[in-house]
Amino acid sequence: MRRQARLVSLAAAGTALVTPLLAGPVPAGGDDLRGTVRSPAGAEAGVWVIAETDDLDTGFRKIVVTDGEGRFLVPDLPDASYRVWVRGYGLVDADPVTAEPGQTLTLEAAPAGSPQEAAQVYPANYWYSLLEPPAADEFPGTGPAGNGIARGLRSQAAWVDVAKQGCQLCHQMGNRFTFDLGHLDGFDSSADAWAHRLTFGQRGRQMSGVLNRFGRERGLAMFADWSERIAAGETPEAPPRPRGVERNLVLTMWDWAGGTSYVHDEVTTDKRDPTVNADGLVYGVSITTDKLVVTDIVRHRSIELDVPLREPREMVPSMFPTAPGFEPSPYWGDEIIFDAPANPHNPMMDARGRVWLTSTVRRRENPDWCRDGSDHPSARYFPIDRSGRQISVYDPAAEAWQLIDSCYGTHHLQFGEDEQDTLWFSGDPSVVGWLDTRLYDETGDEQMSQGWCPTVVDTNGDGVITRPWNEPGGGVDAGRDTRIAGFAYGIIANPVDDTAWVARTGPFPGRLVRLDRGDNPPETCIAEVYEPPSVENPAVDPGQTGHAPRGVDVDRTGVIWTALSGSGHMASFDRRKCGVLNGPAATGRHCPEGWTLYPTPGPQMKGVTDPGSADYHYYNWVDQFDTLGLGPNVPIAPGSGSDSLLALLPDTGEWVVLRVPYPLGFFARGLDGRIDDPDAGWKGRGLWANYGSNLNWHIEGGPGRRSAIIHFQLRPDPLAE
Repeated sequence: MRRQARLVSLAAAGTALVTPLLAGPVPAGGDDLRGTVRSPAGAEAGVWVIAETDDLDTGFRKIVVTDGEGRFLVPDLPDASYRVWVRGYGLVDADPVTAEPGQTLTLEAAPAGSPQEAAQVYPANYWYSLLEPPAADEFPGTGPAGNGIARGLRSQAAWVDVAKQGCQLCHQMGNRFTFDLGHLDGFDSSADAWAHRLTFGQRGRQMSGVLNRFGRERGLAMFADWSERIAAGETPEAPPRPRGVERNLVLTMWDWAGGTSYVHDEVTTDKRDPTVNADGLVYGVSITTDKLVVTDIVRHRSIELDVPLREPREMVPSMFPTAPGFEPSPYWGDEIIFDAPANPHNPMMDARGRVWLTSTVRRRENPDWCRDGSDHPSARYFPIDRSGRQISVYDPAAEAWQLIDSCYGTHHLQFGEDEQDTLWFSGDPSVVGWLDTRLYDETGDEQMSQGWCPTVVDTNGDGVITRPWNEPGGGVDAGRDTRIAGFAYGIIANPVDDTAWVARTGPFPGRLVRLDRGDNPPETCIAEVYEPPSVENPAVDPGQTGHAPRGVDVDRTGVIWTALSGSGHMASFDRRKCGVLNGPAATGRHCPEGWTLYPTPGPQMKGVTDPGSADYHYYNWVDQFDTLGLGPNVPIAPGSGSDSLLALLPDTGEWVVLRVPYPLGFFARGLDGRIDDPDAGWKGRGLWANYGSNLNWHIEGGPGRRSAIIHFQLRPDPLAE
């Protein structure tokens, strides 16, 4: 790894030579560990058996669920000595026993002695459900001289949206690190303690800024009340134990390299063909340390590779700027642990096994070929002066990086299924961008291989986009088309018609935008906009509302799926049901009939009667090719606040909750599904997700705990080998 670091530091500006190979012998074949869990009440069904070891080159653990008679089987363990113990709702954690594969154990469990003791292992969303927003009849906000609620918040749902998207964007809310004030003293009130804690560390300015979106004093009062009630002994309702197919879950975890790395997302295969990279290396992106993290799940090893820049690091501003004299963190003091000018965000894999990233390659000011006066077709149509992240790609076969400039900002990326292998990008507030990867591979011409279109809606209904158009925030001329803008978070390419869909999370209630490039982009680009049925839409029945699409995916029939992170739904949108697609009536609220909302399981926030789940869904994913085993086209929401993945069976509306019980703090973002062997049954397939919290020290175990990659598999029954 030292040699590898030297190679990266000496790399040329456009291509970096790296050595990612995790060579060495493959460990000997594994074996099973089996037994029974019993308590004074008898056999314990639906509890977790955890086997973990530090004997391998990276931290490793495997977790299974007991069957109806308390029996368990932990399959395929590498040769090592394991700490084996039990966790379950209603129990206290059992003391671990030492065991090796091949043994049969009887594990003793003890019931919790109080509701407070039992609640220590509840997921974060159950604790966050004790948070009590202002009552619905206090809205709209009248500002600091009135009821203290920010004037921009017109409904309780909008307040809940801030409590979710504002406060859970980076980490869970409801884990002990977030509600416990016990480490703070010397303050006159809990509100003062909260005001102070929100200034800690490199992200303090961001946390404190979110508070202002509520109305600062009302927000502080809400969080202070939450902490005080918990300190006085209030506990949430108990979650249900796993049941039915949920007991068939097998979780396998490997710790990533890098102690403080915030691994935003992972990739294991090509989304369009999940057999690519079978049994291969797993890749993660450390957004705060400029690393590509690589884990060999066969040899149980993990390393980090530097993500390069075209310019010296000191010339590119970090995404985590630190003002002198920031409030020291209780754990890290004034140590700078986030330093990321490359700021890699999201990975995707192509059919050749290359890993494509959105990452910064240069300073923000765009080169002349992006600006007004350029001959580039998209720049002539809609010039761009600045961009955030651009594009990079790592080729494991060549052990090399390529850096690709882009005029548009990038955030998430997804491959289309067209002949050009178009790579689509979200992340720019004004345009949707793409890269023709076939053309780029053939020519190396980064300029002519890319294009972009502004999102302009055909509001005059003539079927084409013509200039001049109405600009965002300006006057509205009914005879013109209308350009819409806003940060585009998620993106997906529809395999049915090659259109691109982006999710814009705000302003409330958010929206989906469809972009059709037409035959001659950018001139033929045309956009459509669709809002989820929200409390602000009078055409929607009360109680059937949702808000804040964030992730976005598609099934093989072309139906769009999005997790509504603010309200707590999985939602489908079927454009074929819409009676109006464009024209003056196509305001975004014109097709509530295209939406179907499925409330996700788990508790509501306290006192909230309209949809206001305490869980948070950072992104979402559709299992188009049945990589998990629940069937094709199953939409899955990460329970980023509930230590889980939530799989919806669309034919029945039933939910399958795949809980990660240890370590608490599983904050899932994007997902991936891979088929390693289509003929090997459940052992040849599975989902992949990652502990994606900004703050690893929020994960159970505290400072020193590493982020981990998790393989989710469903076997036919809880005792299947």
